Order: sequence, then structure tokens, then C-alpha cells
Amino acid sequence: MSTVANVIRRGHYADSVALMRVSRGVAALAGVEAASLMIGTPSNKSLLRESGLLAKAGEGARPDDLVIAVRAKSAAAASAALEEAGRLLEARPSRATDGFPRARGFAAAAAALPEANLALISVPGAFAAAEARRALESGLHVMMFSDNVPLADEVALKRLALSKGLLMMGPDCGTSIIGGAPLAFANAVPRGDIGILSASGTGLQEVSSLLARAGRGVSQAIGVGGRDLKDEVGGLMSLAALDALEADPATRHIVIISKPPSAKVAAKLLGRLGRSRKPATVCLLGARGAKLPRNARFAPTLLAAAEQAAGRRLRAPRTAAVAPSKGWIRGLFCGGTLCAEAQLVLQEAGLEVRSNAPVPGAKASGGKAAGHVLLDLGDDEHTQGRPHPMIDPELRNQMLGEALADPRVGVVLLDVVIGYGAHADPAGL
Repeated sequence: MSTVANVIRRGHYADSVALMRVSRGVAALAGVEAASLMIGTPSNKSLLRESGLLAKAGEGARPDDLVIAVRAKSAAAASAALEEAGRLLEARPSRATDGFPRARGFAAAAAALPEANLALISVPGAFAAAEARRALESGLHVMMFSDNVPLADEVALKRLALSKGLLMMGPDCGTSIIGGAPLAFANAVPRGDIGILSASGTGLQEVSSLLARAGRGVSQAIGVGGRDLKDEVGGLMSLAALDALEADPATRHIVIISKPPSAKVAAKLLGRLGRSRKPATVCLLGARGAKLPRNARFAPTLLAAAEQAAGRRLRAPRTAAVAPSKGWIRGLFCGGTLCAEAQLVLQEAGLEVRSNAPVPGAKASGGKAAGHVLLDLGDDEHTQGRPHPMIDPELRNQMLGEALADPRVGVVLLDVVIGYGAHADPAGL
């Protein structure tokens, strides 16, 4: 009979990627059936419970605690696994060998790279705003990869950035390409004359990669964070990014990408776009009826956006014929924009769609609902205390197994997103 054992470390913080590595190291030990290290948020405890890894001790974990959970073939193996987890957590990381200095705080990093003009911030959401404020006050542009940041903090940081003539990209900014340098989940694409403004990380990745396939390149690709075009934020950074692309002599065509935006904020952004001297392609998913200025064309999909900006059609890859199938559709997406786009495509086909991140017209629902359900597994609810699924596909793999075993599911939709920072072989796990 298996033994489940938990240890709680009160008030212990560790980076989610580090926790993933320790979890895998412990799970590989002899006699260990499964292991996971997670911050004790309600959603994470629910995942541990569903995986058969949550013991009575773990139920008492608080959101700022670390839960070390193992299931082993014997009590002795469980005890040894917990001991090894503790040892791995305490082990100091190896020294950097890539030529870059290792710093343990903003002040040390700024001193080590005094010529830097941009700070990339990836810390838990509760601490991200303070770090971003330090960087902005020091005159640095900021790209904030961190999610789970309060909206009020986002608005305050963006207003501070604007007052200093700086960019505040994010929170939850997954991708940017600045001066040819790919940041966070970006791809290696050629330089060119197409500038991208994106409130979507995977949307930016998709379009920039398709442009490369079409033989075109990117001048600048400015991510603004997935909430920038919401009413609460008002497009503060989108307007600033549009001004930057307008002023950039290397940018001759502008592409705007977003998940379904606020109609009011979209109108403000399009009004500003109409004063631009440059042609533009607008891919505001779900905003087909938006009134566009004369210098802009609407693209209903990411593929259409890339083709319009590139000025050529892309040949679709050949795929094997798929036989018609009855049953529900399950969408398990790492990319929120890819999830939103799929919802819109299915709605146009006349299907009723549910999602944890519903587009207009779709119904809000979790992963256990009946019917056609498309899940954004990179949404904040799934990334508290655990890596984004593009870094660690473990959660999606678990859900994929459940979907494939469910006789009611006829089709499973997946995205496979690669790039810097992403898992090296997400399709091979």
C-alpha cells in the first residue's frame, strides 16, 4: 500500500521553476511513485488532492507556505524522499557560466550592468510591483513577466512609466522583441520593417514567426500585457507603444494584436492609429465590427494578420485527413490568445463554447463541465505557485490523459508553443 507524506515549510518562497526541478528530482528516486512541491494556495492544494498527494498535514498549508508532497511505495521511501527534497531545496544553485553576473537583488543587478536601460522582472506577483517601481524610479524601461499582479498596481506603474517617458510592458507580458533581442517567451526572428504592438504573448509569437516564414522581419515587437486594453487600464501602454512605433524610422508597417478588448478602449486606440502616417493591420480578436481608420485593415485571425502585413499568402502545411468524430471538444491551451481565437472559430461554426477565459458569447466554466470546453492553462488561476505550462507542461499532460480517457470527448485541441524560455520538447513528454 502506498504512503502519502507531506511536509510544510512555513513562509518559504522558492521560484516555481526551481520547485519543478526539485519535484522531478524527487519523483525519480527509487520507491517514489509521485512527488510535487507547490505553494499552498487553494488551487494548488486542490491539484495535490486530485493527484492523491495531499495528506492531512498538507491541508493546513497557507498561501505563503511551501508544501512538499510525496507518494511512495513505503514509509521508508517516503521519508527518504522528503529528506532529499529538503536537501535539494537548500542546495545553492551553481555559479553562472554564461558570462553574466549573478545578482540577488535589483541594486546588485543595476551595479553589475550600469549601462542597462531595461529590467525584465519575473518574481511572484505579490512582490513584482515593488521591483518594477524600483526599476522605473531608476530610469529603466520595464518588462514584467510576472502575473497575479493587482490591477491597481498595473495602472499605477504604467502612469509612473508614462510620467518618465518609459515603457512599462506588463504585468503578464509574455513576449517582446526589443532592438532585435527576444525577451521571455520570444522566438528568433529576422529584423525587418514591421512593428508589432501586442496585448498577447502567444499572439505576438505566432505573428512574428509567421512573418519570418513569409520572408519578412520585425523592427520592434512591444508587448503591453494582456489587460492593457481593458477598461480598468485604458490602453495606457498600448497608446505609448503606438507612439513609439510611429516615431521609429525602422518601422514601416504596424500590426496590432489583442485578445477581445474593451470596445471603448479599442475605439480610443484606433482613433490614435488613424493619425498615424503608417499603414496598419489590426487583429483585435472578436472585434470584427470595429470602425477602422483609412490606413488600417482588419485581420480576423493571427494568420490573416501575418499574411496582410507580409503582403503574401502562406501555404498551409499538409496534414493527414481526419475522419469526422462525434463528441465534445476539449481545448487545452498554453496560449491565452490561441485559446480565445479557437473559441471564436468554433462559435462561427455554430458551436456553443465554454471556457475559464471566455470570449464574448462563450460561457464561463471550469475544466470539468460538459460540452465543448476550451481551457487557458496559462491563466492566473493555474499559475499560482507553479510554472507557466509553456515552461512545465505537467498540468496539461495530466488533463490530456483525462481527456483522452473520456469516451464523451471526440476531439482534443492543443497548442505547442516553442521559443526561448519554453520547455525544450513539450510535444515529446
